[in-house]
Amino acid sequence: MRRVTAPPRLNWRREVEELGFTDHTIDGDLYWDEGGWYELSLAEIEEIETATNTLHKMCLQAVQVVLDDDRFDEFRISPAFRDWIRASWDNDEPTVYGRFDLAYDGRTPPKLLEYNADTPTALFEAAVVQWQWLESVHPELDQFNSLHEQLIEAWKWLREHGMTRLGFAATEGHEEDFGNITYLRDTAAQTGIVTDYLDVSAIGFDSAQQTFVGTDCVPIDCLFKLYPWEWMIAEEFSPHLLTAKTQWIEPPWKMLLSNKALLVLLWEMFPNSEYLLPASWKPLTGDFVRKPILSREGSNIQLVRRGAVLSETDGPYSEVAVVYQAFHPLPDMGRGHAVLGSWIIGDAACGMGIREDKNPITHNSSRFVPHLIRG
Repeated sequence: MRRVTAPPRLNWRREVEELGFTDHTIDGDLYWDEGGWYELSLAEIEEIETATNTLHKMCLQAVQVVLDDDRFDEFRISPAFRDWIRASWDNDEPTVYGRFDLAYDGRTPPKLLEYNADTPTALFEAAVVQWQWLESVHPELDQFNSLHEQLIEAWKWLREHGMTRLGFAATEGHEEDFGNITYLRDTAAQTGIVTDYLDVSAIGFDSAQQTFVGTDCVPIDCLFKLYPWEWMIAEEFSPHLLTAKTQWIEPPWKMLLSNKALLVLLWEMFPNSEYLLPASWKPLTGDFVRKPILSREGSNIQLVRRGAVLSETDGPYSEVAVVYQAFHPLPDMGRGHAVLGSWIIGDAACGMGIREDKNPITHNSSRFVPHLIRG
């Protein structure tokens, strides 16, 4: 694995905007960065793929442990929603996707930093934008990227199992979320599913029909929401979630996997796994990272080395319970600390994206750098 520096395409802005990727620059700084790329060998890609598939299976086992041993308290989930989550799992409600954030340098096994299991973003740039870059710059080479094809297969499976119409909901005015939801909606439509866009704030509940409805009062039978479950269950309408006929993607049981309490449970279950870092509810001996169990975009993270705070971020999660995970350095190959986001579609690893930042804590505007396979 190595970082290559090269000049970007002269017309790169036009190229990516023609794909519909308009948020390539955030507050004047580049988000999409094709002033180089990461090169990985096929063996390294296979190692990432194996690690991702293994972690996915471990996470599913962890859900079963939470349910069997009634460990919802550790995840700070209200008793009101526990049977509902349990029913979602027992009914095998389908999941479409998730993203494992990994530390990987090509020399040691990938290490799990966290699992973005509910509302992962950066999908469009991983699936489409970096693939178009590869075809433009290095058409003779390959990339770990069958995300687009596997998404279509996932929607096709859902359509064959009765999901013929699907709403897609995001928060109005959030360009990144709208771009991701538009892409997901397009892939679903390619399989024949009828799709509708809904702003989260425009969704209501019809008590007579016991279902959520859109602005036209038409029942929402199935809804893909780019809105986190921990926000959903904190909303005024949350009691209706327990009785609504609406089917959700991602399903309620995924809130167990999008919670960083998972890191502690995984370490308890699989202490010998080469893909895990020690994690605890108490500060660890040595260097560690303190993380709120529910946080987003790198907020309220604290990195402690040799007893001193090396780096920390602020944010809205200061009152949230925290876990402690052993520090593992992110590779820095000259342009910044890199986090590898490895995607699961359905039950299989099928692509990745790399985010890079001068700071050791990745946040929402950290640069996205494309990758390719060589050798």
